[in-house]
Amino acid sequence: MSNSTVQDSNSKHQSKKAAASGWIGSALEYYDFFIYAQAAALIFPALFFPATDPKVAIALSLATYGVGYLARPIGAFFLGHWGDTRGRKNVLLLCMFLMGVATMGVGLLPTYNQVGIWAPIALVLLRLVQGFAVAGEISGASSMILEHAPFGRRGYFASFTLQGVQFGQVLAAAVFLPLAYFMPAEDFNAWGWRIPFLLSAGVLIAGYFIRRGVSETPVFKDVEAKNKITGSPISEAFRYSWKSMLIVVCVALMNVIPVVTTVFGAVYAVQPVYGVGFDKSVYLWIPVIGNIVAVLIIPFVGNLSDKVGRRPLIIGGALGSGLLSFAYLYAISIHNLPMAFVISILMWGIVYQGYNAIFPSFYPEQFPSRYRCSAMAIAQNVGTLFTAMLPAVFTLAAPPGTENIPLVIGSITLGVTCIAAFAAYCAPETYRVPMQELGAADARPVSRQSYEEARSKALSGLETA
Repeated sequence: MSNSTVQDSNSKHQSKKAAASGWIGSALEYYDFFIYAQAAALIFPALFFPATDPKVAIALSLATYGVGYLARPIGAFFLGHWGDTRGRKNVLLLCMFLMGVATMGVGLLPTYNQVGIWAPIALVLLRLVQGFAVAGEISGASSMILEHAPFGRRGYFASFTLQGVQFGQVLAAAVFLPLAYFMPAEDFNAWGWRIPFLLSAGVLIAGYFIRRGVSETPVFKDVEAKNKITGSPISEAFRYSWKSMLIVVCVALMNVIPVVTTVFGAVYAVQPVYGVGFDKSVYLWIPVIGNIVAVLIIPFVGNLSDKVGRRPLIIGGALGSGLLSFAYLYAISIHNLPMAFVISILMWGIVYQGYNAIFPSFYPEQFPSRYRCSAMAIAQNVGTLFTAMLPAVFTLAAPPGTENIPLVIGSITLGVTCIAAFAAYCAPETYRVPMQELGAADARPVSRQSYEEARSKALSGLETA
């Protein structure tokens, strides 16, 4: 067997291995992140904040969810730089360790009734560590998979990063479901809620062994071998790609959709002060089913983006999911659980994936390999920081007792998704740009014929690998 054949076989193997590692690692790490989101909406208002005013407790609990996003830009600067100078693999291992330790810490915290004000202070500090850690996860995993993927298949392979994220959310809610359903409410509020957080010990161990076995990307090795890692990748990103970073900031505002669905939607549906009265264990099935559908559809959308491009799907996903947010909140307001289920699946499980399945390839394709992790991490996390404050803003714009909650919150959501859609429209199309030219100011896509030939070759090679 020739050396070129062996190298080609190894490259195909690494493409699959990198995709599997990104999927599993993201699923495990975002399990940690999302169990906090569920607890912040369903449990924490009564456990970590004064019980004198339920409305204030809800707002403060949701604010701690948003606080995690305050640490994201800081984590993005540090972890993005780490990924561009120390390697994609190393930064992913560091992210996993920080997230696991912080999540276990939340599971061990005393409540407000036990230690008073120190309880919410400690909760905020651990949430900051979580936000710091997760800032480097998507950019590192997306860059690793993208740089291992064959030409003409980058959208498909990179989509597994977000499929793992969605599965992590399914797992997070699935852990809460049997606890909320089978445990007496007193036991669940007293200690049962801690179980999902303490299970992160297993997450940390499993994630470490999974990611330790992945090879560093050939793109990073090439940059390292040519001794190009000098100076600051971050300063170069701001100097040469600030326009692309601004586009990513605006497109990342699409995070408003999961915020509306899993955070504000959960509060609106289950908290007594809003008067809807959905049972916690029943309502938790809405994000579970929606994410199961997302897990199934994401690879198909990623593959579609390799055929028709990234921008059309992102724009359609942004506008469509923004419009559907009105119907989703309306279904909750009229206490129609079946309708909420159907619209949640349509909005979040299907339409939103036009963006969600594609940004792991679209974002890193905007930047050259020299500072890919830094630029993507900083821009994406600045964008999501803005949306992280929205749950608290929503409760202020439409507090309990407001009659037009679906209209108010839906209008804000649609406005945000329109900004994201316009930013995607302004971005260059990247799905047919060769890897070595990505992020270059004069990059041009290959011809349709050459692209189809390269894609067919990648497909046939993967089938025989």
